[in-house]
Amino acid sequence: MIKLKNNVYFKITIILVIVLLLLIPISMIRELISEREATQQAAIYEVSSKWGEAQTLSGPFLSIPYYKYIKEFSKKDSTEKIVKIKEYLHILPNQLTVKGEINPEERNRGIYEIVVYNSKLTLEGEFLALALEDLDINPKDILFDKAEFVLGIDDLRGIEEQVEVRWNEQRVLFNPGVSSTDVVSSGINALVQVGEKDSTQYRFSLSLNLKGSQLLYFTPVGKITDVTVSSKWANPSFNGSFLPDTRQVSEAGFEANWNVLHLNRNYPQIWTNNQYNISSSSFGIDLLLPVDNYQKSYRSIKYAILFIAFTFLSFFFIEALHKVFIHPIQYILVGFALVVFYTLLLSISEHLHYNLAFGISMIATLLLVAGYIRAILKSMQLVLLISGILTTLYSFIFVIIQLQDYALLIGSIGIFIILGLVMYFSRKIDWYKLNLGETTAEPPTTPKSGTD
Repeated sequence: MIKLKNNVYFKITIILVIVLLLLIPISMIRELISEREATQQAAIYEVSSKWGEAQTLSGPFLSIPYYKYIKEFSKKDSTEKIVKIKEYLHILPNQLTVKGEINPEERNRGIYEIVVYNSKLTLEGEFLALALEDLDINPKDILFDKAEFVLGIDDLRGIEEQVEVRWNEQRVLFNPGVSSTDVVSSGINALVQVGEKDSTQYRFSLSLNLKGSQLLYFTPVGKITDVTVSSKWANPSFNGSFLPDTRQVSEAGFEANWNVLHLNRNYPQIWTNNQYNISSSSFGIDLLLPVDNYQKSYRSIKYAILFIAFTFLSFFFIEALHKVFIHPIQYILVGFALVVFYTLLLSISEHLHYNLAFGISMIATLLLVAGYIRAILKSMQLVLLISGILTTLYSFIFVIIQLQDYALLIGSIGIFIILGLVMYFSRKIDWYKLNLGETTAEPPTTPKSGTD
């Protein structure tokens, strides 16, 4: 009678159950990665909230209030009356040139690094003579003396010094806030002189020292918008609606230039109220830290169940081909060792470079598993075999993590090759007669009958 422990189908069932049970600690490690990433984001927010958050420069533009008269029906006396309400006319500049320099700094909150910056920006441009004839507004209802030169800034805590605008030959100081939230919800404004029938072009220029964290974006409000930004930061990411027309990135820093036309965005140069959303056209720079350990940890743990399954499959074939017996408890202990690899990787990568953390975690896990296999199987040949298999699997996962764009291709090819090797080494196994851990037994002897 075949012993239950040597029954191949029973052993396969036990291995599958162990693999499924190991999904529980794997999911717990996934949650741990999410928790650590959330802690990092909280640290970034804490520093940003005191220094200055991500900044988007929206503007400048003119906001001019005007009166509009509408009919309103009164239910009380069933009559109509004319009601005067205040609305805003928004005018964008014909030309906008922005030149800036970003000076980044790395700050620490616990074990986390946060990038903050101090930028020095110069804005120049011009507004053409106001062409109001195309608008259905009586010029007499426009409050030209209340015209505001508005500059949208996401976080006003980032303003370092008093800001003034040179408006033609005048110098005007800015006030905090905006009178109308049609275009921007946060910013500064300056009262400027605009004439009703004045055909003069209005030129402006201003300097702005602005602090922020990680992101600096611009909105192309000019009919022609030209933005040039330079920095000593060597790891920029250019994001938003437009990529730079020209850029130079080196170890010494970067310089980028954008040139955006009004034809490239979906709003005009003049409108009333909140008809358009200009934030959708913003573009700019993300000052990336060359650290993405949480994203890589996420990607590596996606292959955890596949990694464990192939390791257990290797153990099973060693049992089948070498006629040794590995107890289910020993499978569980090896499985936990493979799972602990991911906690080592996560914790070490928070302090060291991810690739170095991967190497340390891999070597530690290999030594642990190899030592355990050496103790239970008493065979150095099998230890070397299993170590080679685990090293190959770890190397395979490491390559997939590094080659993000080709991860699916390399992963598919790798799994295909591994499946081919499994099929090759299992081709001569007689599964119907396979009993794990048993050698061929000698035929039983028949006791002799009769007398001596």
